[in-house]
Amino acid sequence: MGNTSSMLTQYDIEEVQQHCNNAFSQQEIVSLYERFCQLDRNGGGFVSGEEFLSVPEFAVNPLSQRLLRMLDGLNFKEFVAFLSAFSPRATVQQKIEFIFKVYDSDGNGKVTFNDMLDVLHDLTGQFISEQQSEVDLILEMPLFTDCKQVLTKVLEEAGYNKESLLVMSDFVKILGSSGLKMEVEVPVD
Repeated sequence: MGNTSSMLTQYDIEEVQQHCNNAFSQQEIVSLYERFCQLDRNGGGFVSGEEFLSVPEFAVNPLSQRLLRMLDGLNFKEFVAFLSAFSPRATVQQKIEFIFKVYDSDGNGKVTFNDMLDVLHDLTGQFISEQQSEVDLILEMPLFTDCKQVLTKVLEEAGYNKESLLVMSDFVKILGSSGLKMEVEVPVD
């Protein structure tokens, strides 16, 4: 699979489609290949973290640095597999597996309290402390002064504690019936 869309054969398209569990149509795969080739500025068949950061929507994502660990050096087939979690045709299981990988930054198959706290900080910064305090005062609810307290409370409500090591099955248990939606539209010419 070279650097131009004309080099993507029907066999390649079908192979990629199978690799991503049919999350994308053949037409969407061709569009993704064109985008991949635009990102692969040096034509090496892999997209670097720096090339991903050239996408403005990705660069401003609060999880971009965490996602870069998952993305750096992907070939086209891996690129499509990565994006398949965002397809409306992806299963809830595929979406949960993706989320788990985002939280499991060291790839050891376990998510610690600190892993979850790191993601929460990435998503909210310190903004949650000020906003949460205001909401707590208005609603006359317990005052959570920081992300640790919020996360501790959420874990307790789900039947876990700060010392719990969450594995994939825990994520499935927690998110499996949540009506999880993670979708992007792939423009097709």
